[in-house]
Amino acid sequence: MASFTLHGIPVSRGISIGRAHKLTPAALDVKHYLVPEEQVEAEVGRLQDAIAAVHHDLQELWTDLPKDAPTELGAFIDVHALILSDPMISEAPLDIIRSRHYNAEWALVTQIDELSAQFDEIEDEYLRERKHDIQQVAERVLKVLTGTALPLPAPPSEHNADQYQPQMIVVAHDISPADMLAFRDRSFIGFVTDVGGQNSHTAIVARSLDIPAAVGMSQASRLIEQDDWVIIDGDAGVVICNPSPLVLEQYRARQQTLLRARKRLLKLKKTPAVTRDGTPITLLANIELPDDCPAALEAGAVGVGLFRSEFLFMGRGAHPVKVPSEDEQFEQYRKAVLAMKGRPVTIRTLDIGADKPLDPGEHTALNPALGLRAIRYCLAEPQMFLTQLRAILRASAFGKVRILIPMLAHAFEIDQSLSMIKQAKAQLREENVKFDEAIEVGAMVEIPAAALALPMFVKRLNFLSIGTNDLIQYTLAIDRVDYEVAHLYNPLHPAVLQLIAMTISAGKKAGLDVAVCGEMAGDVKFTRLLLGMGLTEFSMHPAQLLAVKQEILSSDLALIAPRTRKVLRSMEPAEIVEAVEQLQAM
Repeated sequence: MASFTLHGIPVSRGISIGRAHKLTPAALDVKHYLVPEEQVEAEVGRLQDAIAAVHHDLQELWTDLPKDAPTELGAFIDVHALILSDPMISEAPLDIIRSRHYNAEWALVTQIDELSAQFDEIEDEYLRERKHDIQQVAERVLKVLTGTALPLPAPPSEHNADQYQPQMIVVAHDISPADMLAFRDRSFIGFVTDVGGQNSHTAIVARSLDIPAAVGMSQASRLIEQDDWVIIDGDAGVVICNPSPLVLEQYRARQQTLLRARKRLLKLKKTPAVTRDGTPITLLANIELPDDCPAALEAGAVGVGLFRSEFLFMGRGAHPVKVPSEDEQFEQYRKAVLAMKGRPVTIRTLDIGADKPLDPGEHTALNPALGLRAIRYCLAEPQMFLTQLRAILRASAFGKVRILIPMLAHAFEIDQSLSMIKQAKAQLREENVKFDEAIEVGAMVEIPAAALALPMFVKRLNFLSIGTNDLIQYTLAIDRVDYEVAHLYNPLHPAVLQLIAMTISAGKKAGLDVAVCGEMAGDVKFTRLLLGMGLTEFSMHPAQLLAVKQEILSSDLALIAPRTRKVLRSMEPAEIVEAVEQLQAM
């Protein structure tokens, strides 16, 4: 068997070595035949039964979700259940069977092909990507109809456990989060897909499960055969199929080195994050739910720098979505505050819209990233916003809480937000409900307009948090969930670096705390660069925290700062990359 290498998009770090387990699209094996008139209703019933079976499967997946499962998985299952219930899927194929006498599989594929063609006409990249969700749902129905799904290996048990048994790497054109759950308790150690981008659903789940993965591999599912040996280099986005014994040995050695490095990092948990020249650095955790707090504490976080409250609103399985009540929210915020045992918790108000729709069944704007999202959405729904603010304020009676407002760009948005907070406080005082009167309010800096107009922020607010993911997206005019333009997403673009540096500088000059809470904060390639800009507060996924701490402990600001100024003066991409590499080597 010839060895070959595929290049795609790295989405989850690490190295996996195992045997390929292919998920073959059932649509490729669909038979096409006409059903006699007297058998039409029986064929309709066959498709209805298949749809009902998939509904049942999705419900079981939802019910059996492990307590430690990433929150996104539940939301994705809800989305697929909604798609399956849509008349365009649940009824239109039945009409095709009745009118054209197509067999059930052919009718379903015909309808999906028509829907896919309609999605291909949509200009907005994010909405076009939703075509894959529809295809994934249809795939599940087809597998019930055709029985073409490959059997899953048995979960490891005390009787069949074998440390030398090769573990499996899933190879597919695409894989839904619901399908990923089926592999969770088996020997699943990585996955490779033809499609997907840095922030596609599969990428999000891979990072949440801390599993090496490579997506956007184009022809992987056609070129890789069942049971082929496969290596995933998650850091490089490279997949090696049928490696030579020498390459296999090299990657096994690298894998062991990475495992040993992870174990060494655990020893840094209680070590204060201080640079070599004595500058203390604050390391905080990004969380989605209160249940993430133990992992944050285990990693040595000194607080929560970003509590993404929207995950309390998503995946609630109703259409239209029923938003959580004030008491529901309060209990979740209070739970997080108590779990952090006196450490500060920064709660971001609802950041819904774009790639995080509150209700997937609602009509979405043509360009959701530029539409009614985050604070714009909250100010358009003042009662919902007020309910959330009251819940956050009530939780502040149980520990240090800060309020973070996302996507601010205008002075009136800041003023209206502060006015709503003032109103919430007045209501709670009137009801004799305790809260922190001096609660701090901060802004997410994630729009270039905000970074360029910081004076109006620093005189109104208590702290700033730079959301680098959106800041890069808006500065470079790139949809960050679109894998076709993923190569243009560049944190080291000179314009991006200038905006980050000026935000840190302006905040410090005004005496405000400034944090970075986007992906850059957790990437060790950028740690010294951000330190050289004057950043002293990083917020990231708990799994990234110890590696960043290790980089901080070996950094000397007196040496880094002059080199960083050189980076910021450069407008040449090659010079910037070289200078950042030199920073890492210091």
